[in-house]
Amino acid sequence: MKMFNIHTKQINWGGRPLKIETGLIARQADGAVVVTYGETSVLCTATFQKSQKPGIDFFPLTVNYQEKSFAAGKIPGGYFKREGRPSEKETLTSRLIDRPIRPLFLSGFRNEVQVVCTVISHDMENDPDIVAMIGASAALTISGAPFLGPIGAARIGYINGEYVLNPSLDEIKESQLDLVVAGTNEGVLMVESEAHELSEEIMLGAVTEGHKHFQDVIDMIIDLAEDCAKEPYDMPAPDERIADINQQVAKLAMAGLQKAYAITSKQQRVEAISLLKDEVKEKLLQSHDGDDIEAIIGMIGNAFKECEKNVVRGNILKTGGRIDGRDTRGIRQIDCRVGIIDKSHGSSLFTRGETQALVSATLGTSQDEQMIDALDGDYRENFMLHYNFPPYSVGEVGRMGTPGRREIGHGKLAWRAIRPLLPSKEDFPYTLRVVSEITESNGSSSMATVCGTSLALMDAGVPLKKSCAGIAMGLIQEGKEFAVLSDILGDEDHLGDMDFKVAGTNDGVTSLQMDIKITSITPEIMQQALEQAKEGRLHILNIMKETISTGRTEISNNAPRITSFQINKDKIRDVIGTGGKVIREIVEVTGAKVDIDDDGTIMVSSVDENAAKAAIDWIRGITDDPEEGRIYKGVVAKITDFGAFVTFMPNRDGLVHISEIADDRIASVQDVLEEGQEIYVKFLGMDDRGKVRLSMRMADQETGEEREVEAREQRPRNNKSGGERDNNRRPKKRRYDD
Repeated sequence: MKMFNIHTKQINWGGRPLKIETGLIARQADGAVVVTYGETSVLCTATFQKSQKPGIDFFPLTVNYQEKSFAAGKIPGGYFKREGRPSEKETLTSRLIDRPIRPLFLSGFRNEVQVVCTVISHDMENDPDIVAMIGASAALTISGAPFLGPIGAARIGYINGEYVLNPSLDEIKESQLDLVVAGTNEGVLMVESEAHELSEEIMLGAVTEGHKHFQDVIDMIIDLAEDCAKEPYDMPAPDERIADINQQVAKLAMAGLQKAYAITSKQQRVEAISLLKDEVKEKLLQSHDGDDIEAIIGMIGNAFKECEKNVVRGNILKTGGRIDGRDTRGIRQIDCRVGIIDKSHGSSLFTRGETQALVSATLGTSQDEQMIDALDGDYRENFMLHYNFPPYSVGEVGRMGTPGRREIGHGKLAWRAIRPLLPSKEDFPYTLRVVSEITESNGSSSMATVCGTSLALMDAGVPLKKSCAGIAMGLIQEGKEFAVLSDILGDEDHLGDMDFKVAGTNDGVTSLQMDIKITSITPEIMQQALEQAKEGRLHILNIMKETISTGRTEISNNAPRITSFQINKDKIRDVIGTGGKVIREIVEVTGAKVDIDDDGTIMVSSVDENAAKAAIDWIRGITDDPEEGRIYKGVVAKITDFGAFVTFMPNRDGLVHISEIADDRIASVQDVLEEGQEIYVKFLGMDDRGKVRLSMRMADQETGEEREVEAREQRPRNNKSGGERDNNRRPKKRRYDD
């Protein structure tokens, strides 16, 4: 008896083998594949319920991408030593997979679908995200679910003026572009990218390049499906009552919706539409007494939404007029303010129409960096951007808790837009945390976050290379007729066919994100969207520059001052001390923060400049060699008949000979000095035995300045050069005034 029925397809793709295998693992899932690219492997499964829950008026799709530590030969960190809540990378990749597959399920399909992608091997060269997207597409295609795929996906880099297909993890660090594109044979469905101020032409070329290269992947999945796909799911016949309810809802609602969508104020419009919907629902439920109420309510909701789409979309295509009265290229009124929060290191309030972001920037030290335990290696991140979307921003009462996938995704999009413009860590050694609180929302809050972040960082004194702004574009398409909308409202996003976000500077694009709700769009539509986005972005940047155009020359008084300097690596242990004793003492006594890198870089930070100076002087005293001719402040450590030993640097003593204590001859050192006394001394150098020679008389004991006195000759210890002392000869009495 044959236990496994294994099917395998393989191609050479981007110089590496891409293999899809099914039939060996996870055979009880509706669709399961293991996709391997290079030596990175992802197990992808697709499962769907065979019946629909009653009353569901949305498509319940769940995508879970998960990275297992064993895939990289690692044991998870933390106390429990097992994978826990999803990391940011896992959440973002789950969204990356969800976005292109969601619009491809058959209209009217409301059964629960779950896609799970598990990284089981990582070769530290090929990112598993593209592998997982291909695997999810293949698993759905062979599962029998009503999925109108498959899709393909690819990563495109831009290195030395050339596009690179699926650059390795090392290559992407050198690339000016990191772009992920997914779509079908017909066109593109999703784009996610970060760029270093590239032109619209280069960005569009990268999307086209990716679409061209993943055609072979789509053909490969189709070949696999022809061999082993399950029978297609038999969609139940539509409820016979749907057509009748659609007609009744249209008759009752269309006139009222036309009036409601003529209201420019969002809150008033939402209230008018809500009242109208309740009125329509109440009338129709009276005529369907005794029917399945939950099902009828769902049908009414779907029909009402369809009427809303027809009103908004029809008005735009027929007249070019939009809900708030703008034309298709119009940008809402913008207001920019900085210095909004007194104690923040930098802050801004960016308002565009009825969308508003309150953004704060905080400067920290390297101790504030985020430590990330990633599958491809641990690293530290010194720029964080957190986006929050409280329910009051849309006038609702809702649950507040940990950030959801949407908040993480929007924050990362703004992070990608700003990061290419940040100064290097060597030039600006601060950790940066930006928090964007969306206080009002009516579309494009992530792009408001980009604008607000640029303003807040400049207000904090961060030397951004240039100002950065973002804009969201929309699309209404019916057949061959279409309209591209600049700066879309929430309703235009909700009822439209595209959400196309572009961020950048005057000189180019730094981030681009696109999601399509229809099967695909053409390059011509994308090109027009990019042109309109550039026009809108430049308009917004001009307004922002009227408020602030460069980073302030001084950072906030509330921010820590960081001084960075280099010491000899051999001296690091002296600064740290046994068991960290020395560095702890420095921090506790001065109140400053001290960070030490393995290469000998020292960073001292403190809001109090005096505290920072004290810590720097302390460390310099430990690590620096004494400078000949320099005046030091020291403490008398020990008194002898022939002079005094003075601690003039940490862990460094020297001798002030009795002849160098005063200009005139003194009978006894104790007549002038006592142990513990603070004095100024001049470093004269080293004697012939390598001992430190100091002078007290050459330093003004009041000011610490150097005194102009005649230097005394340093007499050799032996009367014979390089020989032993002649004990038969009586030494001459040394004069102190010669």
